[in-house]
This record gives sequence, C-alpha cells and structure tokens, in this order.
Amino acid sequence: MQLATVVAAVSAEAHPDNVMLETIWYPIVALVVFALLAFVTFSYRDVANRHVAKAEAYARTHGPTHPQDLDAEDGD
Repeated sequence: MQLATVVAAVSAEAHPDNVMLETIWYPIVALVVFALLAFVTFSYRDVANRHVAKAEAYARTHGPTHPQDLDAEDGD
C-alpha cells in the first residue's frame, strides 16, 4: 500500500460521517451560558427602586446630582 492510501484509510476511520453530532455541544453550551447571564441580569431589574428612601436622603444631604434635577431647581 502506498502512504496516501494508508493515511486516507486511517483518517476515514478516525472521523465519522456526521460532523454535526460531534459539534452540537458548542451551541448548547453557549445557549446555557447566555441563559445564565440573562438570569443574572434579570435578577437586578428593580434594585434602584428598592432604595428610594436612601437616595432621597442622599439628595437632601448632598444636593441633586443629575443635570435634569439642577435645571428643575433653576427654573423654579
């Protein structure tokens, strides 16, 4: 046998016909990772509204920090 025939025979044995079944885990792992990241992001959706009293106390002590708040005070 020639070397090229042996290499072709060995590579045909090493790689099955359906490559999609070998690589199906990459998109599945990516989907799971993105789903976990979406869950973590979703869990922080209402954090600012939980501390309204604390934010108002800070604003009374230190004054307004947002430009729209400063404009509202100047316009009064």
